[in-house]
Amino acid sequence: MLPSMRVIVFASQKGGSGKTTLAGHLAVQAEACGAGPVAVFDMDPQGSLAKWWNVRAAETPVFIHSEFANLAQNLEQVREKNFSLAVIDTPPAVTRAIAEVVDFADLVVLPTRPSPHDLRAVGATVDIVEAKNKPMIFVVNAATARARITSEAAVALSQHGTVAPVNIHHRVDFAASMIDGRTVMEASPNGRSAKEISALWEYLDLRLAKLDRAILTSSDGTFGAANGAAASGMARHAPAFGRRAMTSNRA
Repeated sequence: MLPSMRVIVFASQKGGSGKTTLAGHLAVQAEACGAGPVAVFDMDPQGSLAKWWNVRAAETPVFIHSEFANLAQNLEQVREKNFSLAVIDTPPAVTRAIAEVVDFADLVVLPTRPSPHDLRAVGATVDIVEAKNKPMIFVVNAATARARITSEAAVALSQHGTVAPVNIHHRVDFAASMIDGRTVMEASPNGRSAKEISALWEYLDLRLAKLDRAILTSSDGTFGAANGAAASGMARHAPAFGRRAMTSNRA
């Protein structure tokens, strides 16, 4: 039996990864594409997603005020109200509470800027996702067009999981559109940024559909460990981010 509501968690240990901007944009895009009703949860104490929503003129997506201790109950409440998708933004930290949020995820999105500092910082978040056996997608965010480091970052990330085939490039319209509660799709629907968000949501939607097929074909109706590793690309062995590889074959 398929779950009645899907949950996407945006997580990153590194501040400034752009996860809040992506969470808001993809929630709006999902609603526009008929994947709603969509509920957004802001678990970050900074409340950036909540502040964006509070100045937003449109009534969708719906914002749900929640705290870590009440998240399970709040998710069940929106599920009972026939929401189709929950989008959860998390704090830039690695804590037990973050791990508990990831536990609710059907898919974890890790926005990562193409920089050495961001690549090193992503390892702790990957550890949490792997421990919870959750499907994971890296998104190269705030990329510079035709920059060598952008492609190098995608290659590095691909050694640890699936990388979205759509890069989100750094443009001022992302920040500018969110000042008054909008998104680039609403401020400049024909712009390149809007097209990137549209393509990224289309990809994530296909990944969610793939997870649904995995559930339907599993023998016990659950998303098994083997399916989880295969769908997320995490079954590969690769050196850990930001840590020295430990070896036991000393001379």
